[in-house]
Amino acid sequence: MSEFRRLSIQRGTSVFGLVIIAIVVGFFALMAMRVFPSINEYLTIKRAVSQIMKEGPTSASDIRAAFDRQASIEYSIHTITGKDLLIVPVGDRLRTSFAYNVEIPVVEPVFLLVKYEGSATAGGSGP
Repeated sequence: MSEFRRLSIQRGTSVFGLVIIAIVVGFFALMAMRVFPSINEYLTIKRAVSQIMKEGPTSASDIRAAFDRQASIEYSIHTITGKDLLIVPVGDRLRTSFAYNVEIPVVEPVFLLVKYEGSATAGGSGP
């Protein structure tokens, strides 16, 4: 009788619970795999813009041309081009900003919308 009682109070996860956990973990793994390329592209764009602005370009056309050259070298930059950069003077320096959206398909017709933005100022990086 005591052995039966000991077995009846044992706790654990059922097969149904394991299936639910596997589905949730699988969903988040799928989302991570689908979002990672866009995050990689954003970081590459941000690094390219910062590097260009550290070189101290003198005009907007120089910045756009340098970005287009960098995008042709980097395999992961394909969402924006040099003409998508917003370049404004700030005092005696130029500030370059970019912003774009990426729609990532989850399950048709559901999409995940990710908004990216960044900026850099000539002579140093921006916030």
